[in-house]
Amino acid sequence: MIRTVLSCLAALAAAPAFASDAVLGEATTFSSPNGVVERCVRITPIPGGAYSNGDLKDEAAYCAIDLYAAEVALCPKTWSTSPGMMVYEISTGPYANDRAAFERNACKEGKSAKDLAEDDLAKFKVTMNAEGTSGTYSASPLLYYHFSRYFDMAVMVPVTVWRSMDVAMHNSEVARPGLANSGHNRSARMNHAGWQHLVDAEANPASYSPTNDIFTSDRTQIYGILTSSPGHRYGSEMNGTRKSGWGKGQSLDFQETPAFLALREDAPLIEAIDAGLSKGRRDSQINRDLGPDVPREQMAYWMREISEIVLLDFIFSQQDRVGNIDFTPYYYWAENGEVKHKKAKHHEVGDGDVPEGALLLRRTNLNDNDAGGRVAYANFAKSTQMLEKLRHFDGKMYTRLVELDRDLQKQGPIYQWLAQSLGLKDREVAQVVNNTALAVGILQDSCRAGRLRFDLNPKTFFLEGDVVRDTVACDLG
Repeated sequence: MIRTVLSCLAALAAAPAFASDAVLGEATTFSSPNGVVERCVRITPIPGGAYSNGDLKDEAAYCAIDLYAAEVALCPKTWSTSPGMMVYEISTGPYANDRAAFERNACKEGKSAKDLAEDDLAKFKVTMNAEGTSGTYSASPLLYYHFSRYFDMAVMVPVTVWRSMDVAMHNSEVARPGLANSGHNRSARMNHAGWQHLVDAEANPASYSPTNDIFTSDRTQIYGILTSSPGHRYGSEMNGTRKSGWGKGQSLDFQETPAFLALREDAPLIEAIDAGLSKGRRDSQINRDLGPDVPREQMAYWMREISEIVLLDFIFSQQDRVGNIDFTPYYYWAENGEVKHKKAKHHEVGDGDVPEGALLLRRTNLNDNDAGGRVAYANFAKSTQMLEKLRHFDGKMYTRLVELDRDLQKQGPIYQWLAQSLGLKDREVAQVVNNTALAVGILQDSCRAGRLRFDLNPKTFFLEGDVVRDTVACDLG
């Protein structure tokens, strides 16, 4: 019989020498069919973070999932470049409460398996950086989730919790089927390689190095994160054309998108928006993906969101951002001096119970955040000087960044949270500290030179049609 127990705190340790399962937060425990005690940990909130009721509800929902319940089925993620596990609810449908049949038959359908389930509950991702794989690090989505709440960002970063799973159960139900069902086309080679390394490591944990990156200290469990990936993939209008190849090339292509071009424009916001759109449309692919009409309000949101993405990617040394930016369509309108919004049912104007004249805007989801945090990763935001090129930023976010840097330099509450809560290596903690200081220095230099306008307030722009730039002291006292 599987039991669920609420414990007070997960194990913790001062900045570990290696990434580990020493994470800090409220834990729910589960017992696998083999009697292995698994944990789901709601990481302790970052000091000063702004978490919504929805965030807390989602965290609780993830940590209420019993991976072995009859109405839950597990499938290997055999698409894209990295291995993972999809968690489905099967309380209704053709495989209602028949876990074994769903995993035997439906999982082979790949992405289409969700059409045979009642709902997809979560995605379980583990670290995988072995030879021939795309590179993923399970601590990275946790960094993005909690730091995005510290900055109170406009870009939507999904809720993420820490989770462990019985190695034997993962191997039999997920890893071995993943290896068998993947690698049938060239685009899935890295995914297949990831499954092969996981199968090998689960048979012999010492074959994967560092072993503590994927296994708990007693080697009875594999660990990673539970999250979800809502939204739809942008085309070249936000992800760039990617015609210059992976790495620096596509990162430079990314800077030729309309919103990034607008961020680079040393001009008042409206002029920057119009210039960014005009210059971006010079590329035929971007022009096609933009469509015939892009309102200035859309550009104001995109500019804010991209500036936030660049900042987080710089701090966390993200190496795989371009091509992985998503969106969700919303209707926006003004009502009694406030901006209102409602999620759209489709992608075209005309659906949803919204006021006449409401604008259909695409809001950005930052879902794929698992290639940051490691010192070995290539920091393309840094190497292509994305922060140096920004001429527009948000004043409140600038202030929060400076405050973050001060805390990290003094090893204050946020530093202690970073060092103790996520199971990071010492060098990874140091990288966040150093990159934050570099980010502050770059933006302060731009500010002091009069090249940085604090005017990225899309809600004000939506209501008033323009933004009066904030006055922010470059060297905050």
